[in-house]
Amino acid sequence: GVAGCCAKTTTAPLDRVKILLQAHNHHYKHLGVFSTLCAVPKKEGYLGLYKGNGAMMIRIFPYGAIQFMAFDQYKKVVIKKHLGISGHVHRLMAGSMAGITAVICTYPLDMVRVRLAFQVKGEHKYMGIIHAFKMIYTKEGGFSGFYRGLMPTVVGMAPYAGFSFFTFGTLKSIGLAQAPNLLGRPSLDNPDVLVLKTHVNLLCGGIAGAIAQTIS
Repeated sequence: GVAGCCAKTTTAPLDRVKILLQAHNHHYKHLGVFSTLCAVPKKEGYLGLYKGNGAMMIRIFPYGAIQFMAFDQYKKVVIKKHLGISGHVHRLMAGSMAGITAVICTYPLDMVRVRLAFQVKGEHKYMGIIHAFKMIYTKEGGFSGFYRGLMPTVVGMAPYAGFSFFTFGTLKSIGLAQAPNLLGRPSLDNPDVLVLKTHVNLLCGGIAGAIAQTIS
């Protein structure tokens, strides 16, 4: 949960820009990524780059926690049932199922986060997280309104989460096998077990996320 909050707060400005360009907001649709990053602070102040991040924090903590917890549980089930042919396939299958589980559990918060992030200063339809929940519930058909767009999100999440865990696990295995002294360090829990050094962990996580995002 904490890892997810740190990661999403760091990349929040890029996430806001992605939503504005992806959904073709008429204020920024003629701009590119870097020009939008410059235009948002001029139009909405620097906090405009973090619009919707409050809802993201409320959503990402349970999302990250559920995803990592579910990954471990699904991986045990997959190995126990002898599904898949190797550890890499186990990671791919368990990661996909964990991602789908986390998305379904936290989707209403994601819906509210995107609605808030899409708003531009001076044209607010939603005054905050609670107001957005009330408006969607009363104007868009009750609870079903919170799950609009769920299917394409789930279809995209399966390869994203699967390849994210798969790529990270594969890079970790190869790195520790090929260059244990350069890339690894003894685990604090068990000195006999090697884990990736912090900066290598960050690099592998970034590569895994980029590959998974591109595929999905």
